[in-house]
Amino acid sequence: MRKLVIPTGIDRLVQQAVSQVLQEEYEPRFSTFSYGFRPNCSAHQAIAQAQEYIAQGYKWVVDIDLEKFFDRVNHDRLMSRLATDIKDKRVLKLIRSFLNAGVIEHGVKIPTAEGTPQGGPLSPLLSNIVLDELDRELERRGHRFVRYADDCNIYVRSQRAGLRVMQSLQDFIENRLRLKANERKSAVDRPQRRKFLGYSFYIWRGEVKRRIAPQSLERMKREIRELTRRKRTQRFREIIESLNQCLRGWLNYYGHCQTPSVLEALDSWIRRRLRSLIWRQ
Repeated sequence: MRKLVIPTGIDRLVQQAVSQVLQEEYEPRFSTFSYGFRPNCSAHQAIAQAQEYIAQGYKWVVDIDLEKFFDRVNHDRLMSRLATDIKDKRVLKLIRSFLNAGVIEHGVKIPTAEGTPQGGPLSPLLSNIVLDELDRELERRGHRFVRYADDCNIYVRSQRAGLRVMQSLQDFIENRLRLKANERKSAVDRPQRRKFLGYSFYIWRGEVKRRIAPQSLERMKREIRELTRRKRTQRFREIIESLNQCLRGWLNYYGHCQTPSVLEALDSWIRRRLRSLIWRQ
């Protein structure tokens, strides 16, 4: 069995200290259109920016998905980038040791030659440093884009332009960043048919609206079905508590949709399932 080496309490404190040093250095440089793992930035802001692009007439999206991004980051390339800005070799040595923390496979610790260790406070910042080069390239080309961690959407005016952008970016990602685009999940399509951070978009009377992506809604319904299945032996109060805990976090995120009728229909559906559960009990 393969699993990550989880940082200890002391390691985590050291990572936090290194992260603060790096953040002071790199945060002012990051692109305005990078929203993941940054202070005062959120997924909702990224979704609103994408919505604004579509409203401006950029009604085709180049949806780039990086294949196993956190497992494929090239250590030497990342360290070379850091060395140009961080002159303290002790900090660089610490970062290198975190990158080489490795994985545990069949009870044996194996060093890693690529990838950033997930689960620690340093990994998200390192991922932004790696992908900042992609952001700068997109800005240099004058593209309208939104990036949240390894999810990147570029908005263009036509399918032909989208296909051209997709091809050139795949070459840049593979040859320059030494990463790989997931061809199965990447596509040039209408935003209405794509999912971005769990949301999708639609046009109603000439206005662009955001909605919960059908895949996200169906995933939530599967969880609710499991919590409210008729053969559960828990007490009804315990089922309600579990359901509330599940719904509270989900609504905090998806409550920003502009389709209240979908939430009303979901509410009615949950109530019907609960009534059926009461009758069964």
